[in-house]
Amino acid sequence: MKQSFTMQPVVLAADGVTLLGDLGLPEQPAGVVLFAHGSGSGRLSPRNRFVARTLLEGGLATLLLDLLEEREAEDRRKVFDIDLLADRLLAAAEWLSRNPATQGLRLGYFGASTGAGAALQAAARSPASVAAVVSRGGRPDLAAPYLPQVTAPTLLIVGGEDVPVIQMNEEALALLTCPKKLVIVPGATHLFEEPGTLEQVADLAKRWFLKYLGELSH
Repeated sequence: MKQSFTMQPVVLAADGVTLLGDLGLPEQPAGVVLFAHGSGSGRLSPRNRFVARTLLEGGLATLLLDLLEEREAEDRRKVFDIDLLADRLLAAAEWLSRNPATQGLRLGYFGASTGAGAALQAAARSPASVAAVVSRGGRPDLAAPYLPQVTAPTLLIVGGEDVPVIQMNEEALALLTCPKKLVIVPGATHLFEEPGTLEQVADLAKRWFLKYLGELSH
């Protein structure tokens, strides 16, 4: 049964900047998922908002967050600065741990494209604070030095037609020592724009997060 939920704008201070986000809260959240967007994307990404809605209806709180200020997002060096993005994710995770609506909830990261590299680096740097990671069309290779230190169960989802990224994910999977799984969605390209493919991603993510953040519900 789908849960109803509310969405509210939030503002986070981190690293001397102000970050804008949207916090989604179902009636009884089983956990909370923090989104790490890919290069050139942010909290308004239609694909990540679609996934977030599926998670919310499944009973998981979500935080869609711009990891860069507007002026920073115009600097290509910062867009691809995985260390900086991981710093911001860790600051957001700390904020969630203190926020009255989400404190006490187990945390998951959902990373897309380059955001997956930042999510995995953050998971490696603060293993006690994260319980699960999901990567969509991700670049986990960008966090290669950190991958052996990731302890959170990690799900890598890649499109079957996204050939170069499949190889990057296979190599990353070999470096991970945590509970792990690679799922290749047949017929999907990098952005999962083909009919039904993004729905598969959202369902896979929901099941993974419910398994490791709360009780898996059917």
